Amino acid sequence: MKTFSQRIAQFCSSHGLKLNRDLGQHFLIDDEALAGIVEAAGIQPEDHVVEIGPGIGILTRELLKCAKHVTTIELDSKLIPLLNKYLSSNEQPFDKTQSRQANELTILHGNALTTPLPEHPCIIVANIPYHITSPLLRHIFLESSVRPRSLTLLIQREVAEKICDTEHRGILTILVSLFGAPHLMFTVPPQSFLPPPKVDSAVLHIECFAEPIADRETIDRIFSLTKIAFGQKRKMLRNSIGTLERGMAMLKRVGIDPERRPETLTVEEWVKLAEER
Repeated sequence: MKTFSQRIAQFCSSHGLKLNRDLGQHFLIDDEALAGIVEAAGIQPEDHVVEIGPGIGILTRELLKCAKHVTTIELDSKLIPLLNKYLSSNEQPFDKTQSRQANELTILHGNALTTPLPEHPCIIVANIPYHITSPLLRHIFLESSVRPRSLTLLIQREVAEKICDTEHRGILTILVSLFGAPHLMFTVPPQSFLPPPKVDSAVLHIECFAEPIADRETIDRIFSLTKIAFGQKRKMLRNSIGTLERGMAMLKRVGIDPERRPETLTVEEWVKLAEER
């Protein structure tokens, strides 16, 4: 009997599907990892799940067992007919207790970086192309009128580790921390994908706050300041923020040592600094 991964490879081969590495198309073919993603997302029976880049629907099928409504957003138009074919096939990577078919499935052809999220609460669960991680998080948190309750994303391990790093924070770490609490759930090796990527992957779960920890004006100012500071990240704050008009005074008033480097500041310190006028 063929394994689940062999059946997926055969499905792709029989339909003449050649995956586009430029679009970051790496299908997850590890049934344990699929089950782990669904568990990490904590999907409830009444949830609306948004999946970005469903491919042929390997993860979609498992989401359909748990959620009331699944909306997929696929950029590659040639995959949409195959998505429908796969979802109607008999490929079953794992059984889930008390699973049921979703009430609704919506398939959208579009770019996830510009497609609006549903106007009602949803959660995002997706194996996303690595190169869109940063712009996708910016789109969701800074550009969307409606934010999800949570995100569970299979992304590059190094990026997931940086987002969760509490000692050396980058701009992406600060962005996520303004809107939610990130947790690295587990790692996924290259051989779990078709074709295998060149790097390890990880499942990142972000539990979103009911409201961001700062207002929009403050958030905009945070990113103006971080752009300056991280443009010279190996330099001390006195050589970046400190060169601004009243920059040194701002640092002094909020109690931030100008000898520190930007990656050492907590998100709360960035908020205090941005609130200075």
